[in-house]
Amino acid sequence: MTIPPLPAFPPGFLWGASASAFQTEGAAGTDGKGPSGWDVFAARPGRIKDGTDGSRGTGFYDRYREDVALLAELGAGAFRFSVSWPRVVPDGSGPLNPAGLDFYDRLVDELCGHGITPAPTLYHWDTPLALEHGGGWLNRDTAFRFAEYAGAVAERLADRVPMWITLNEPAEVTLLGYALGEHAPGRRLLFDALPAAHHQLLAHGLAVGALRAAGASRIGIAVSHTPVWTAGGSEEDRFGSALYDTLSNWLFADPLLTGAYPDENFAALMPGPVAEDLKTIAAPLDWYGVNYYNPTLVGAPAPQALDTFAGFGIPPELPFGIREIDGYERTGSGWPVVPDGLRDMLVRLETRYGDRLPPLYITENGCSFEGLRDSRRIDFLDGHLRALHAAMAQGVDVRGYFTWSLTDNFEWIEGNAQRFGLVHVDYATMRRTPKDSYHWYREVIRSSQAGRPYEHPRG
Repeated sequence: MTIPPLPAFPPGFLWGASASAFQTEGAAGTDGKGPSGWDVFAARPGRIKDGTDGSRGTGFYDRYREDVALLAELGAGAFRFSVSWPRVVPDGSGPLNPAGLDFYDRLVDELCGHGITPAPTLYHWDTPLALEHGGGWLNRDTAFRFAEYAGAVAERLADRVPMWITLNEPAEVTLLGYALGEHAPGRRLLFDALPAAHHQLLAHGLAVGALRAAGASRIGIAVSHTPVWTAGGSEEDRFGSALYDTLSNWLFADPLLTGAYPDENFAALMPGPVAEDLKTIAAPLDWYGVNYYNPTLVGAPAPQALDTFAGFGIPPELPFGIREIDGYERTGSGWPVVPDGLRDMLVRLETRYGDRLPPLYITENGCSFEGLRDSRRIDFLDGHLRALHAAMAQGVDVRGYFTWSLTDNFEWIEGNAQRFGLVHVDYATMRRTPKDSYHWYREVIRSSQAGRPYEHPRG
């Protein structure tokens, strides 16, 4: 089969790869780092499917220079990593840990020395345990402690870091961590988890102010987005999918970009002086990050689920039911491969927000597949880059793309079983081996920087 060339992207388009602290650093008790909610959650028997706990990660804390060299050979223009809050502020508030800040200082210097833009995320799910014990994101005070931490990191790094990310995927923290209990901290509050959403948004807004006060610029946030498809044609199906669309896509984006919640009913469920908080939450952004993996098919719930939801005081017409999407190839983690969903989601964002939408970056996109000869990952990335280019051709302003992830890493409740990396990690030795997708992505970047379409080797 002849594969057409991958279209050329605009000059200056930023190509990068991503990682996060808890998933890669390891060194869980090293150099004064405090524990996080994820450290405790992952250590509980049965929480992580393969029995690992993330304490070793990929050894990035000790091997960061090796991974930066891999980024340089890749030709990456930027590296999206995360700063571990409990490594910098072990108790979440109070004294800073100089050794923790020193590590990120060295990492930033190493990246800059290779001409790679550091793009730190200040919160990628590892809440300091002391704050988690105090209620975590259910506690309004956590937002203020986050802003203090953000300002401290910026005071140390802002002179060399030109691109900042406040939070990663606040929707997943709210839904999986506080509503359903599948992720840390393992709470099962259903709709009573909504304060965690509001307080993360408030933390973002406060952090934007703290970052700017410390001299940081080009500030954004990484938000997960999924096109929501309706399963079935009943009124209950349509209502269920609309509710899920609001919760997964607009509950966070609307406050950030419009200064209002998408529905007054949601605003009424939020704690604190909501109207005043929204002014802080909607602090102007320099850019907006989109994490995309796949669409979600949603309809009315199974009848037996209604009694469960009703027990929490939720009217039976409110719950939604997530369905399997058939007819598409699946990744190693079982997710459907739907590249056009990325184009669709980007166009939806442009249509909904218009001039209020700042320039976009794809801050995560990738897949899990086994093996060094990972042609299926190449096909996945190729398809999504074509979909991204199509969205840009439709007028969506996208400035860069970060694949998830640079190396295999600890994939939350999946443990080490799912491999998303361009680089294979042998977890026994921590040896790194670039996969075929690494070499493919390197050539895509080189072709783009040369201003020419990329000719697929199988074309």
